[in-house]
Amino acid sequence: MPTPQELKRRIEAAIPNASADVESADNVHFSARVVSPEFVAKSRVQQHRMVYDVFDGQLGGDIHALQLRTEVP
Repeated sequence: MPTPQELKRRIEAAIPNASADVESADNVHFSARVVSPEFVAKSRVQQHRMVYDVFDGQLGGDIHALQLRTEVP
């Protein structure tokens, strides 16, 4: 079962210069705030897609839900 710390590590490893804060009460439903300069000039949909792609194949399975908030520093 994934942990918030694992999701944080994976996001920060996959998206250059990203800083992620991830929370979960049950290790199934997660919320994340991700800040990265890589999001500059990208739409909100493109920003979210970058994060969702990190967990390709796990969303809806081990990670039942991932609520995102993405920001540019």
